[in-house]
Amino acid sequence: MLQLFKLFFFLSTLLNSQNTEIFIGIEKNFNQDKLILRNFISETTEQLNIDIKNQMKEVIRQDLLLSRYFSVIEIEDEDANKDNFKYLSTLARYSVSSNIKLSENIEVIMTIYDNTLPKELIKKKYVSSINNIRRISHLISDDIIENITGRKGISHSKITFSNDSSGYKEIYMVDYDGENLRQMTNHKSISIVPKWSIDGNKIYYTSYRYGNPDLFVIDMTEGKIKTFSRYQGLNIAGGFSPDGNDFVLTLSRGKDPSIYNINMITREVKKVLDNFGVCASPTYSPDGKEIAFVSDRAGNPQLYIYNLETKKYRKLTNFCWVDSPNWSNNGEWIVFSGRETRNEKLNIFIMDPTTTSIYRLTRNEGDNEDPSFSPDSRFIVFTSTRNSKRQIFVMDIDGSSPHLLSSMIKGNSYTPIWSR
Repeated sequence: MLQLFKLFFFLSTLLNSQNTEIFIGIEKNFNQDKLILRNFISETTEQLNIDIKNQMKEVIRQDLLLSRYFSVIEIEDEDANKDNFKYLSTLARYSVSSNIKLSENIEVIMTIYDNTLPKELIKKKYVSSINNIRRISHLISDDIIENITGRKGISHSKITFSNDSSGYKEIYMVDYDGENLRQMTNHKSISIVPKWSIDGNKIYYTSYRYGNPDLFVIDMTEGKIKTFSRYQGLNIAGGFSPDGNDFVLTLSRGKDPSIYNINMITREVKKVLDNFGVCASPTYSPDGKEIAFVSDRAGNPQLYIYNLETKKYRKLTNFCWVDSPNWSNNGEWIVFSGRETRNEKLNIFIMDPTTTSIYRLTRNEGDNEDPSFSPDSRFIVFTSTRNSKRQIFVMDIDGSSPHLLSSMIKGNSYTPIWSR
């Protein structure tokens, strides 16, 4: 029976990835400021210029709205677009203008104003090819967010996941807003559980391409896919240490699956946990001192934290089932999927690892799994069967405002992970 349980546990981890009422007490910091998005000005009235100008403005507008930092006011009146700061200050404290010049490349000068002073907060020049309109728009959005709020934006970020729309499970990538969907693999096999490198230039994932669940890496800089780990048995990516020097993963190496660490410089492989039962889904804390993971040591899979310095561990949950933990980049939260009771479906929970306080984020809406934090720790991406198939959703950190990432993603999706 024990061996059957272990097999079921890991198949569930791979392929699907105290009954207490808990009240939400999570601070979202979603106080919105009003922001004026003024007309984008171009030097010519050619149709291509107009189309690019309108596309950029719409991408930036959507980025600012999705950030939840701003209530965006658009001004079309040409008189209001002049430097009439007395009038603008009655509408909002901040305003943004952009001047676009099109030649062989796109050249944009973006200016942020404090209308109440009045003065320029920042003026910045961007140059990019015409093929990178969305990218340059996202960069402008993130600069607007950071210069006004002091917090880094996530408009540049991406989400990678496994999807079966081709008839096989392949790895895909999409912009954080659900646009620009790309298929990254074509193994015609089972490719699952992708993870990002720290710099966002590589995606590590498990594939049965050669029969065994080996670990591969997509190097987007080189445009190549390489084999990373081919030990007999499971090779499943966990995640990187904050400095990128260490990589935790699940290996079975012909025995019970456990957590191992690979030093990315020396390529030395070390087992992290001994005699701890079946262990999986390791995720580094942002300070690199601890690893959160799932183990069946107590019977059913539960969430644990292991301190790499003291070699001590803490058991954090007493659920019927726990899976897929992910540590927020600010270190304040661990999100995971689980069942509190045997009869309920999988749901998303969030935990304060210091106090072990747990907050339930989903309820009575299908199976909800595979959660991952946004780079700013304010949003969570996850999969849900609430619409009768497995789709990718995004919600606020307190579980509010869930929405489908994109209606353009067909088939069933699994294990989405947000880039940093």
